[in-house]
Amino acid sequence: MYSSASIDENEFSSSISKQDVDWRAKLALQHIGSLFSKRVIDVIKANTDDLGPLSLDSFRKNNLSASWKFSGQEDVINNNSSPAEESTRKWTKTGKEEKILDGHPESADTPAKLVRRQLRDKRRETRAADLVKKDDDVIIKLENAAIERSKSVDSAVLGKYSIWRKENDNENIDTTIRLVRDQMIMARVYMSIATMKNKTQLARELQSQLKESQRALGDATADADLNRSVGEKVKAMGQLLSKAKNQLYDCKLVTGKLRAMLQSADEQVRSLKKQSMFLSQLAAKTIPNGIHCLSMRLTIDYYLLPLEKRIFPRRENLENPDLYHYALFSDNVLAASVVVNSTIKNAKEPEKHVFHLVSDKLNFGAMNMWFLLNPPGKATIHVENVDEFKWLNSSYCPVLRQLESAAMKEYYFKSDHQSTGSSNLKYRNPKYLSMLNHLRFYLPQVYPKLNKILFLDDDIVVQKDLTELWKVDLNGNVNGAVETCGESFHRFDKYLNFSNPHIARNFSPNACGWAYGMNMFDLEAWKKKDITGIYHKWQNMNEDRVLWKLGTLPPGLITFYGLTHPLDKSWHVLGLGYNPSIDKKDIEKAAVIHYNGNMKPWLELAMTKYRSYWVKYIKFDHPYIRGCKLGE
Repeated sequence: MYSSASIDENEFSSSISKQDVDWRAKLALQHIGSLFSKRVIDVIKANTDDLGPLSLDSFRKNNLSASWKFSGQEDVINNNSSPAEESTRKWTKTGKEEKILDGHPESADTPAKLVRRQLRDKRRETRAADLVKKDDDVIIKLENAAIERSKSVDSAVLGKYSIWRKENDNENIDTTIRLVRDQMIMARVYMSIATMKNKTQLARELQSQLKESQRALGDATADADLNRSVGEKVKAMGQLLSKAKNQLYDCKLVTGKLRAMLQSADEQVRSLKKQSMFLSQLAAKTIPNGIHCLSMRLTIDYYLLPLEKRIFPRRENLENPDLYHYALFSDNVLAASVVVNSTIKNAKEPEKHVFHLVSDKLNFGAMNMWFLLNPPGKATIHVENVDEFKWLNSSYCPVLRQLESAAMKEYYFKSDHQSTGSSNLKYRNPKYLSMLNHLRFYLPQVYPKLNKILFLDDDIVVQKDLTELWKVDLNGNVNGAVETCGESFHRFDKYLNFSNPHIARNFSPNACGWAYGMNMFDLEAWKKKDITGIYHKWQNMNEDRVLWKLGTLPPGLITFYGLTHPLDKSWHVLGLGYNPSIDKKDIEKAAVIHYNGNMKPWLELAMTKYRSYWVKYIKFDHPYIRGCKLGE
C-alpha cells in the first residue's frame, strides 16, 4: 500500500508517464503565462532546467521538490476518509501515500538524500538572488533611459524643470539663505525671552550675533550671492541658539513669541499693500512731465497767435445732422490727438467726420494749438472750454452743488480722515471733481441741434471705420453700448448699494452692466425720455453717497436702466489698462480698444505688450513732442 523509502531515484523517474508530464507542464505554463511576460518566463525556464518539469500541484503540497508528482486527485483522497485520517497522509515520490506515525514518517530520508536536498535548496537561493539582481539592473537601466529622454524634451514647452534630471535631485535650493533667516527669527525669539527673564548677557550675545547674521545676509537673494564667511556665521549662530535653547526653551513662550511676530508681519504686509494701492492710484492719475511740458508750450504759443488765426475751418459742419459727430471730453492733449488721428486714419470718408472736443480752461489753449498745427485732414474739429458753459452752474447741476459742499471738500481735501480703505483711495481722486467727467449727462444741452453723437473716452484707440454705428437700430433706446457682464461679475450689484431700499426696489442686482468709452447716443430719444432729469433725480438722492460711490458709471447704469441697446462685443474691447491676458485676436478684430484701468498707455507703468497699438498714432519727430522728450 505504501512505497518503500529506499526506492531508487531512477525507478522513480521512470514511473512517471511522459504524457502526464507534458500535460502538466502545458497547464502550468498557461497559468504562469497570464502572470508574467515571455521574457520573464524564458529566464525562469533557463534557470530551472536541472530541476525537471514544473508542476504547480507540487507547490500546493508543502512546497515539495518540482520532481514530486501528484498523479490524480480522484484516486488519492477517499471521500469516506475522516479528517483525522487525512492529517496522517503524505505523498511519496511514487505518487502514493506514506503513513505518518506520531508526526514522523515510517521511512526516514537517507544521508545521501539529505545532502542532495540541501544542495537543491542552496541552488534555489542562489538563482533567486541572481533574478533579484537582474531585476534591479533592469530598473536602473530604465531610469537612466528615462533621464536621457527627458533631457531631449523641448524646454520651451515644459520649462527647465524635470523630476527625472540628476541636477534636480536636490529640492532645497538656496538652503543657506533660508537657514540664516530661520536662525535670525529664532534669535529674535530667544532674545525677547532672555530680556524678559533678565538673562542680559545672553540677550547681548544674541543681539550681537544677530547683527553679524544680518551683515552676512545683506541683500543676497540666492546662495551664490552670499559671502564665503557665511558658513562660520551660521555655525556660530547655531551654537548660540543651542545654548539659548538649553537655558530658555519653553514651548508656550516660544509659540507665543512666534505668533506675535507672525501677526506683526501680517500687519506690515497689509500696510504695505495699502501704501502700494495709494501710490498706484496716484501714479495713474498724475500727468507725466513730458505731457505737462507739451501742454505748457502749446498754451504759450496759442495765446501769442492773433485772434484771426485761432479759428478752425469748416465751422458750418458743426451742426450738420447728416455728418458723423463725435464727442470727446479731455484735458490730455496727447491722448486726444491719438483718438482723433486713429479715427481719421481708419475712416472711409474723413471729410464727413466732425469732432467736438471740450477741455478745461487750463488745457483749452493747448488743445486748440495742437489741432491748429496738426489739423485732422479734411475732417472738422472744434474745441470748447467747459468753464464757458454758463448754464452749467450749481443751481442747475446737482454734482456742482454737492462738490461745493463742506462735506465733500472735507472728504477730498482733509488728510486726517479715518477711512483709508483701498476703495476710498480710488474714489478720492481729483478727476471726480472735474465737470469734464460729468458732462456726458448733458449732451443734448451741449449739442442741441444734433440727432446722434458717438461719445469717446480719451484712453481709446480706433482701429476701424465707425460709420456703421450710425446705422445700428437702437430699437427706441437712448444708449448703444457693449455689455461687460459675465456669469457673476460687472453686474449692478457690483456698483450699487442694494441694501438701500431705493436701489433694491427699482433695480435688479443681476442686471448686466455696460461700458462707457464708446457709446452711441440717440439725442432725440434722450430728450423725449428726459434722461438728464432722471440723472438729476438720482444724483440728488445720492448726496451722502449712500446709493453709490463717486464716479459716472453707477449713475449712468441707473439713468439708462432699461434704455440701453447691447452692441456686438467686437465694437469695443476693454481691459488694456489692467488685464494682461486679453486675446490678441480679439484686440486686432476690435473696432475700438480701451485702456480702462490704471495702466494708461502714456504712463511708464503701461503694459508694454499693448502700448504699441497707441504709440503708432503719435509723431515722435514732431518738434513739440521731441522738445518735451516724449519719445524717450
